[in-house]
Amino acid sequence: MAWEVFSIIGTIAFAISGAIIAMEEEYDLFGVYILGIVTAFGGGAIRNLLIGLPVTTLWGQDMMFQIALAAITIFFIFPHHLIQHWHRWGNFTDAIGLSAFAIQGALYAVKLDMPISAVIVAAVLTGSGGGIVRDLLARRKPLVLRDEIYGVWAALAGLMIGLEVLTGDLFLYGLFGMITVLRILSYMKKWRLPLRKLNRA
Repeated sequence: MAWEVFSIIGTIAFAISGAIIAMEEEYDLFGVYILGIVTAFGGGAIRNLLIGLPVTTLWGQDMMFQIALAAITIFFIFPHHLIQHWHRWGNFTDAIGLSAFAIQGALYAVKLDMPISAVIVAAVLTGSGGGIVRDLLARRKPLVLRDEIYGVWAALAGLMIGLEVLTGDLFLYGLFGMITVLRILSYMKKWRLPLRKLNRA
């Protein structure tokens, strides 16, 4: 049950996140759909490649594609005066997508009996992969590479699931809420990892 819920939440959140970036960059309708779809499914495609699954498994997710297309369409025609604070919406949907897909990716790796290192990598790639592709296509610096804490929260989700600290759907929903809140606090409070710059000659 939790797997399907996180798949739907992540798909909707990242599809809208991609649509927001596309509209910020003034892409046409086709570009909005492309960036939304790439954001929603890019992380899963990258994860499948690295853990040895064929990318074609994505084509079996017909319902998820329909959900993503519906989410993008609704957001595109939504009255823009009701979403004036689009930047906040973008950060919020990205946080939800990161959390949902990080957990979904970790569960996927656990289901395949992979070691904890692979569970963590699957969580990070599934949670942030779509966003990386989205930002690169929009010619932006990917969020996961900026100084705000981002991918660490996906890794934390993977670690907790891989260690089987707790099990059950209630734990997973609680973890989803925690990771989402931590990511939101990261950009609101400007939490950063240590940074070291090299002086240019």
